[in-house]
Amino acid sequence: MLNKIPKSGRRKIKVRRNYQYAGYLYILPWLIGLLIFQLYPFISSLYYSFTDYNMVSAPKWVGLDNYHKIFTEDPDFYQSLKVTGIYVLLAVPVKLAFALFVAMLLSAKLKAINFFRTVYYLPSILGGSVAISVLWRFLFMKEGVVNSLLARLHLGPVDWLGSPDIALYTLGLLTVWQFGSSMVLFLAGIQQIPNDLYEAGSIDGASRFSMFFRITVPMLTPIVLFNLVMQMVNAFQEFTGAFVITHGGPMKSTYLYALKLYEEAFTFFKMGYASALSWILFLIIMAVTAVIFKSSGGWVHYEDGGK
Repeated sequence: MLNKIPKSGRRKIKVRRNYQYAGYLYILPWLIGLLIFQLYPFISSLYYSFTDYNMVSAPKWVGLDNYHKIFTEDPDFYQSLKVTGIYVLLAVPVKLAFALFVAMLLSAKLKAINFFRTVYYLPSILGGSVAISVLWRFLFMKEGVVNSLLARLHLGPVDWLGSPDIALYTLGLLTVWQFGSSMVLFLAGIQQIPNDLYEAGSIDGASRFSMFFRITVPMLTPIVLFNLVMQMVNAFQEFTGAFVITHGGPMKSTYLYALKLYEEAFTFFKMGYASALSWILFLIIMAVTAVIFKSSGGWVHYEDGGK
């Protein structure tokens, strides 16, 4: 077949193949990392979820025994699932609403606006670190800065981290504080909305409040969908705050699912059991994501009029 192609054409094909090989060579480190650090652990964890494995002795096949114990003999599983569900329902909507509010403020054309945008993004860079979690604990402890400010206002102290009724809400504030990534996406979306729509709304006598809900929000629904899915996935996997700040207490009111998974794996060395927990979490996240995408047809609007 190649003999029928002119020499110039064969030369071009050879050069094109060489470019392809060079491209594969450039992405080879990424492919190796994907196979070793992502695909292999992903597949092996599925196998380990059906075994009794403690990292010392060889895995012993137990079939569905881990899953049976999780659903029938482990009350902490349901407690962690309940706490995580409340945490997701609490933190994600508030975080997105606050990110949108700040994005609206930062969309104004003011002097030094880029400086303020950078400042408001910083919490997303620092917020997930252990150091910030430790700082958060000192801020909200009984003798912390927050209660000191309340005392100056002649208000009584609040047991932010020691009360089972409000500890999870305090923990959720740390996630809400990390609104920068969602805010940047909202800000980019706001800047892409045509001014003609707002001018038409002004001519029709619409108020700013009305234009926000009739123009801004509908135009931002694709970004809302993306932010909702990403923040929901992150919230289901939240670990650092619960581990560093409250250790799951008081009375397991902040005992998030990721914290239970960590304890089973690295405190009790029940790797097979922890792998089963991780796959249950994976399926829950997939199910919630599917529901969100299924429902998006009714509330996500695109510029071309599609849904």
